[in-house]
Amino acid sequence: MDLLERRNWMGLLARANPERLGDLLGDLPEHSFARAPEIGTVMVQGRTGGTGAPFNIGEITVTRCTLRLASGTIGHSCVQGRNKTHATCAAIVDALMQDTPARFMERILTPLANDASQSASLRHAKAEATKVEFFTLVRGED
Repeated sequence: MDLLERRNWMGLLARANPERLGDLLGDLPEHSFARAPEIGTVMVQGRTGGTGAPFNIGEITVTRCTLRLASGTIGHSCVQGRNKTHATCAAIVDALMQDTPARFMERILTPLANDASQSASLRHAKAEATKVEFFTLVRGED
């Protein structure tokens, strides 16, 4: 398994709409919690000017979960907010993707990626509609 690929699918699961993820997953497979979903906070960092020195912006609430499927595969998740069901579903999909990635890529991750792409396009279109063209007038006093 490629770590970059896993990082991408875990990010997609973390940003997914919780209801949509639950619908795509369907019935939850048999699992046991290594770490039941728990709510906490993490520090968010920014960078001066977008690329400069890092600084702490503040904390956000997250929910993390670690579980083991009946097959023995362990899945992890960390999602923004306080939704324990979202964290559980994301951890289950992480574990399933480690077992049989092709099956769950098409069934779960591809629809989530399409949803994310449509959402990004909608946000871009809304932002583009507010674009303002500026021009400068010379007053002749200089």
